[in-house]
Amino acid sequence: MRWRLGIHRSVDTCQAGRVTDVTRWIHVGLAYGLLAVSAAGAAFMGAGAGTVPLVVLAAAWIVPLIWLFPRRDERPALVCGYYVVLDVLAWALVTRSAAFAVFASVGYLLAFAILPARLAMIGVTGTAVLTVVGQMGPEAQVGVYTVIGGIAVPLVFAGWYVAAESDKRRELITELRTALAENAELHARLLEQAREAGVRDERQRMSGEIHDTIAQDLVALTGQLRAADRAAEETVRRRHLDQAATLAARGLAEARRSVRALRPEPLENGLLPEAITRMARTWGETADVALTVEVTGTPVALAPDLEVTLFRVAQEALANVAKHAGAARAGVTLSYEDSAVLLDVRDDGRGFDPESPREGFGLDGMRQRVHGVGGTLEVESEPGQGTAVAVSVPAIPAEGGR
Repeated sequence: MRWRLGIHRSVDTCQAGRVTDVTRWIHVGLAYGLLAVSAAGAAFMGAGAGTVPLVVLAAAWIVPLIWLFPRRDERPALVCGYYVVLDVLAWALVTRSAAFAVFASVGYLLAFAILPARLAMIGVTGTAVLTVVGQMGPEAQVGVYTVIGGIAVPLVFAGWYVAAESDKRRELITELRTALAENAELHARLLEQAREAGVRDERQRMSGEIHDTIAQDLVALTGQLRAADRAAEETVRRRHLDQAATLAARGLAEARRSVRALRPEPLENGLLPEAITRMARTWGETADVALTVEVTGTPVALAPDLEVTLFRVAQEALANVAKHAGAARAGVTLSYEDSAVLLDVRDDGRGFDPESPREGFGLDGMRQRVHGVGGTLEVESEPGQGTAVAVSVPAIPAEGGR
């Protein structure tokens, strides 16, 4: 794409250079042509020999225009000085013969061609005044040349300039309409892509929600039922059945709630630290693992996506401890800092090699969820050395607090 843009810029530059070169020679040719016509008219009208040096001087003064024209934007002061001298020469010629009013009219053209935009009309006015004043002496030959040079030609050039500007505006409007049509088409494609991406993200999120809630409760429920089936004492069996009933009721409530909002129920009725603490303690009683929960810093209400992410990651990490670690102790720490909120879940279980492929949705789901809110997730573990899951998310406060 970069080399294509470079080629386009080079082509545009070359085209602009060719246009400027052609325009320059057109103006130079017109200046010499009008000077020749004026000189012929003056000779026919019987102008004196003293006019010849001025004609030669004017012809010589046109030559610098060849160099100055393409540099008119870079040297505005030099351009203005050149134009003033050209007007003075034209005025001097007009005082010798009214025929040179035709040559003086080149000032109208050059005013729009080389002068800065704000000075163009001033240049036209100055040329018109000098052209008329040069013919107002006692011996002035007021007639057709005066009308042509002082009135008609300015109007012609003014009309030409206005028409040229109108053409430019028309071209710009056409280009703008084309660009708007292209942008509308691009916008429609982007909206369609965004919609498709949103559908994919929503499906992925729904998959994660189901895994984090109903699937985990069903796994825990199955474990409690198996434990009740193996229990020798009635009190132990009853305890497992009661926990199974609790898990079944919670899973049902979670399924109903997911249909309504897909926001964890504990977060609907409390702050994130309280929700994680209650969830972790329930997990510890169910998994029969000694658990410590610690909250540091000053808790603040976070954006809903952040709180859901931290809660689900803590829930999933503890579920992995119950399913895979065989740990005796586990700990959860939630830390509030100035610019980030940290969540650490650790255990003293059997550990694993983080580089080896892991079956199941757990780690991949947690990592994807955390990255989705602009956070990071790191897993530290070694076989026989336990596991630590460290999460960091930006501390973005909830809108309006809670």
